[in-house]
Amino acid sequence: MQVLIDKRTQLIKAKAADLGFDFCGIAKADFLEDEAPRLEAWLNQNRHGQMSYMANHFDKRLDPRLLVDGAQSVITVLLNYYPEERLPEGEDDYKLSKYAYGTDYHFVLKDKLKALMAYIHEEIGEVNGRAFVDSAPVMDKVWAKRAGLGWIGKHSNLINRDIGSFFFIGELILDLELTSDGPIADYCGTCTRCVDACPTDAIVEPYVVDGSKCISYFTIELKEAIPDEVKSKFQNWMFGCDICQDVCPWNRFARPHQTPEFNPHPALEQFTKADWEEITEEIFQAIFRRSAVKRTKLAGLKRNIQFLRE
Repeated sequence: MQVLIDKRTQLIKAKAADLGFDFCGIAKADFLEDEAPRLEAWLNQNRHGQMSYMANHFDKRLDPRLLVDGAQSVITVLLNYYPEERLPEGEDDYKLSKYAYGTDYHFVLKDKLKALMAYIHEEIGEVNGRAFVDSAPVMDKVWAKRAGLGWIGKHSNLINRDIGSFFFIGELILDLELTSDGPIADYCGTCTRCVDACPTDAIVEPYVVDGSKCISYFTIELKEAIPDEVKSKFQNWMFGCDICQDVCPWNRFARPHQTPEFNPHPALEQFTKADWEEITEEIFQAIFRRSAVKRTKLAGLKRNIQFLRE
């Protein structure tokens, strides 16, 4: 039986590579006992701010068997998004988080995961399962860590020894027994570059991020006015923020992605500060029609730019 389980595991990992995923790891679908008190404390301290969805489905976040009946395995995949060419990030440029350069990752990852699921049905048979891409109560970084794909750094992002931390994470939760991978060690050591570099002090202690203090939260999640107390601290980030990742020594291993959908819209490469300040609804829709930037809507983007100008 173990030979069959191992063979199925190898088939799935090989197909994940064929589909363009950079890494694929597997963990047993168990209750996340160690995470329960951490998540509860984080929520009780209101580290999620106005992200009320983070407090929903507490039990499901900790137990994948509540999301898929009879779940036995969590397959986690990583997809690199580090760009070959960065958009302008000078002192006088408005900055866009690298994850938002191209097509919204939800579309890209979901399509690839559906293809992987279809392959599993073809090669293995009727398997009950669901694909997840940051849109359901799944603790993706925890599952990636359990699957041996990296460790969770002091900035709370997953770090992979081979490519750093600029990647998206997705999962298939299946009622299929597969061979699990073991977790790896934490290689952050004594480094505190991410903690020291955060201009809003969102990393309140190593491995603990107050989401409600993060520039990404202010520019994407917060729907009301950005508080005056963080004025002049954004370093011109208008959508998201990459500071803690940019300073991480492990990202010297980041290499350009191989996913054309993640390339920026050609118009963005020529965008000037004035273009951002004068952007119209028509231009916004044309450039960001299938982009993660749509989350903040034009009104939110204009609010962020105005905040940076004040």
